[in-house]
Amino acid sequence: MAKEKVILGLSGGVDSSVAAIKLLEEGYDVEGMFMRNWDSATNNDILGNPDLLDDVCPQERDYQDAKKVADKLGIKLHRIDFISEYWDYVFTYFIDEYKKGRTPNPDIMCNKYIKFNTFLTEACKLGADYIAMGHYARVKHYHDHSILLRGIDNNKDQTYFLCMINQQQLQKSLFPIGDMLKKEVREVAKDYDLVTATKKDSTGICFIGERNFKQFLKNYLPAQPGNIITSSGNIIGKHDGLMYYTIGQRKGLGIGGNHDYLNEAWFVIGKDLANNNLIVGQGDDNIYLYSNRLIASNLNFIYKKPEEGKIYQAKFRYRQADIKVEVKYLDNERLEIIYKDKAKAVTPGQAAVLYDGEECLGGAIIDAVYLDGEKRRY
Repeated sequence: MAKEKVILGLSGGVDSSVAAIKLLEEGYDVEGMFMRNWDSATNNDILGNPDLLDDVCPQERDYQDAKKVADKLGIKLHRIDFISEYWDYVFTYFIDEYKKGRTPNPDIMCNKYIKFNTFLTEACKLGADYIAMGHYARVKHYHDHSILLRGIDNNKDQTYFLCMINQQQLQKSLFPIGDMLKKEVREVAKDYDLVTATKKDSTGICFIGERNFKQFLKNYLPAQPGNIITSSGNIIGKHDGLMYYTIGQRKGLGIGGNHDYLNEAWFVIGKDLANNNLIVGQGDDNIYLYSNRLIASNLNFIYKKPEEGKIYQAKFRYRQADIKVEVKYLDNERLEIIYKDKAKAVTPGQAAVLYDGEECLGGAIIDAVYLDGEKRRY
């Protein structure tokens, strides 16, 4: 009987490297695919200066590491460009959200449109029965459906970023390291003497890399400086552009040492887009940072749709502790999420991801945030 074929997203990192090992140990016919999603030279205006390529997005180095891993494990490695798809479905979304004054999560859209859509299509052309990724998540396949489960490693669980994939995509997916701890993953890589065993985890967004975030955005969005104001409307400083700030932000405001106010830290508590004002308040427990209700749209539920009147768990950002919530459907496209225990810095543009215990049900994109009926100015 022929082995089932799996095309693995081999990124050049330790997680996908060990995912390949696990798949081979489980008896699959494994091939790797390296995704090139960003053209650093073209899209970052650095043609003629190749020394900057590594600082922006070290894709070539990652490919070389992926190739070394594939060669050592004896598997074929395909290299494929998804640059245009990434631009159309991820980067354009990223920029459009910032134009609206929101804070997007491009990794969620990358999973939805690239890793579990375009990648899946290409893998099927290669005869794949399944695709696999090095995410810290688990999947349970039944005869007629599949469910997404949290990864065993609570600190690394990545189901938050998978909330927008659909049932058809999940049925074709495997997550080989979802039942492992990160330290166990590195131990396996060391046992196999892989080049990625001690490689630092990638952080941030690939197309920004190690570059300054403000400098990067300036290439695509013109800065519009304006006033920094208090909740009562007093001007206490200047901002570089609303797009550079997020709700709850403390660092980089440049407004410390004002003798007219208490000696407490300032935080971003809102944005006034109409007048281009950044609203700030003092104190980590500032009431304007908190909410107990939100409205979200772009609903996506992987298998089971949440029921009204039942208690679920939610995360409004990655690695956030679970928050008890109830849901109410406003229509087919919008959902109200109520959390009686107030949550801090819930931000439009981010995902509200719902769980029923270990199962990730899916999520939605946050549009508006409220405290006791009062809409927050973000």
